[in-house]
Amino acid sequence: MLIGAHALVFSGTFDRPGLQHSIEGTKHAGFDLIEIPLMDVTSFDSALAARMLQDNDLAVTASLGLTADTDLTSEDPAIVAAGEDMLERCLDHVATMGGDVLCGVIYSAMRKYMAPTTARGVRHAQAAIGRLAEKAAQRGIRLSLEVVNRYESNVFNTGRGALDFIAGIDREDVSVHLDTYHMNIEESDLFQPVHDVAAAGRLGYVHIGESHRGYLGTGSVDFGSFFRALHDVHYSGPIVFESFSSAVVSEELSNTLGIWRNLWQDSDDLAAHANRFIRDGLHAVRTIDSH
Repeated sequence: MLIGAHALVFSGTFDRPGLQHSIEGTKHAGFDLIEIPLMDVTSFDSALAARMLQDNDLAVTASLGLTADTDLTSEDPAIVAAGEDMLERCLDHVATMGGDVLCGVIYSAMRKYMAPTTARGVRHAQAAIGRLAEKAAQRGIRLSLEVVNRYESNVFNTGRGALDFIAGIDREDVSVHLDTYHMNIEESDLFQPVHDVAAAGRLGYVHIGESHRGYLGTGSVDFGSFFRALHDVHYSGPIVFESFSSAVVSEELSNTLGIWRNLWQDSDDLAAHANRFIRDGLHAVRTIDSH
């Protein structure tokens, strides 16, 4: 099991200085892995990132959220094709960096929709994800689809919803990406969804985030139940801390993510605390076996 941090905890840009700061910050905080958001697929230097990752002995995954121009659930085939093309380029970056996961909102635009999905749009996304999963597998990469709240996608907002969507894809290697921040909004609890997704053999990636995106343990997320569920199902995949502050990310991204108030200023302190919190929580539930 690798414990990681999202690169946006440290930097809002991923040129040479941004990569260096986020990778070195992640390593210094004690994490095993960094998740790098592919915010600018065209200019991102994955070869440079690979060298920095090797120098710091860090594993890597990558993520992104699609836009209206690359939305796989669009009824416009040209937009779906643009999204599929961009995700193929993302796979190239992941492979160059030596990563094995591309995750996030890679099935629809990450935005507030003003209407439900259409059956045709969902079929477009399922077909595109199926094709991308095959190309990913050829590179030793798997896709994990993040379950986000109703204000960031209209395709699915719960673990069971994600399973229904994946059932329409004829592949066994597409997994579900659970995130405690979104689960805290949409799920009835943080225990049963882990069991549901794991029982289907689809739990592939986990984000740890507090209800207000700040320091872990200072909001309303029931981390005790979540960690116990992960232990119950013998989850061994990546667990990645995610938090945002406009002290780090750009104004544009802050507005997209709804960061209207900052709960932290010091990336290093926040990350070191999160690393301890996650590892301590996982250790605590492991001791239950000896009770």
